Amino acid sequence: MPLSKNSTPSGWNLSVGDWVEVRSKEEILATLDENGCIDGMPFMPEMLAFAGRRFPVFRRAHKTCDTVNKTGGRRVADAVHLADLRCNGAAHGGCEADCLLFWKTQWLRRIDGPEGGNPRSLGSVAAATGVTEAGLLAATRAGGSDADPVFKCQATQLPAATSPLKWWNIRQYIEDVTSGNESIVHIVRSAFYAGAYQVIEASRRRPRAQRLLISLYDRFQKIFGGMPYPRKEGRVPAGEITPERKLDLVPGEIVRVRSYEEILGTLDKANKNRGLYFGDEEVPYCGKALRVRSRVTRIIDERSGKMIPIRGGSVILEGAWCKGYYSDRRLHCPRAIFTFWRETWLERIEHTGDARVAGPGGQQRESDG
Repeated sequence: MPLSKNSTPSGWNLSVGDWVEVRSKEEILATLDENGCIDGMPFMPEMLAFAGRRFPVFRRAHKTCDTVNKTGGRRVADAVHLADLRCNGAAHGGCEADCLLFWKTQWLRRIDGPEGGNPRSLGSVAAATGVTEAGLLAATRAGGSDADPVFKCQATQLPAATSPLKWWNIRQYIEDVTSGNESIVHIVRSAFYAGAYQVIEASRRRPRAQRLLISLYDRFQKIFGGMPYPRKEGRVPAGEITPERKLDLVPGEIVRVRSYEEILGTLDKANKNRGLYFGDEEVPYCGKALRVRSRVTRIIDERSGKMIPIRGGSVILEGAWCKGYYSDRRLHCPRAIFTFWRETWLERIEHTGDARVAGPGGQQRESDG
């Protein structure tokens, strides 16, 4: 029975660690509408390089965060993220955000393992229109001029490819666990934080009471090995310029993220350093040794679709992505968005022989440097 563009066979819910084979280029193009999409989700030219190859599922992409309109969480139908398959920006003006790709299940076949056979076909893929490779490339532009293009990608199109998901919908957290995306321990810890956050934020008009609550939270977390309160205010007085330190880091170098207290000393009251925000999801990486993945100088603004510069010595660190542990109204988003790091927040490790470098997601492992 043909697979429609808007459905997935019942029971074909992929979980973390399952293996899939990406369909051929011809099969995938046949699933797409004239805009190169399924249900509003674009298949981008950068993804063609993975056609016919096999990968494990990194996360079930049953939800995501709204980075366009900032409305909170969004539900995604029939999609997964595959192991560290990220967009290299080649068809999108060289965007350096390194976003994790969404894979609709219609673009995949389930297999037994990396070397195993028995691909489980989802049936023939019916196309309403289909699109050519040239059409796929043309679909990366949403307007503008050659000098100032407006791009269209999975990130900019998320509102059209998703539906609203309220943070209190408990079924999403059940699916986080049953899919293998998250452990029950992490779900409980985030629930504790969310409750504490509401209480602490409610005391904002009473600074002394708020400082006391934050201190109590930090003490509790220290006893149980947790993170300090991740939404403390930067300490650079209003009107003063935040500090800058250039390290001229290159990919492959190992750095240590400075302590949270040190970083707070580089942030203004809006928690920014020369315009770049230091977020709560970056706090768990403080004090850890990480490898520089890439420098970042330009990214596509997800609201406007235009390319914007990232000035001032910023890098992406291997494994340092948003885990959604502290994000308001979008807890446990599986999108693994890389955070950007000012060199001011880092220190170069000169000798790495006995350094413990954080692996994917921040787990510590021995350096091979």
